[in-house]
Amino acid sequence: HVLIATNDLQRAGKFYDAALGAPGYRRVGEGEYFVGYGVVDNQDKFALKLQDQPISVPQDGFHQAFAAPNRAAVDAFYQAAIAHGGKDNGGSGVHSEYGPNYYAA
Repeated sequence: HVLIATNDLQRAGKFYDAALGAPGYRRVGEGEYFVGYGVVDNQDKFALKLQDQPISVPQDGFHQAFAAPNRAAVDAFYQAAIAHGGKDNGGSGVHSEYGPNYYAA
């Protein structure tokens, strides 16, 4: 799994609850200092961890991908992420620069 640090666990949790809910992920574990996401209880594939110090945002070259069951789920992920403060990096759709059938947001 991948763990991302945040200094605002509540805000980050709200963002990922919305964005990851679209492709079928949900909170599968949580505590005072972390929130884990996946599809099976207690088996997180992506997690947030509370850190005291401000966290810098990932820079160009960082890539995190989540599998989605279909294109509609990718589109829903994109809309939820944007609605909760996400930033557009090319929109939702076919990204042929990665392959002829690479549908992503």
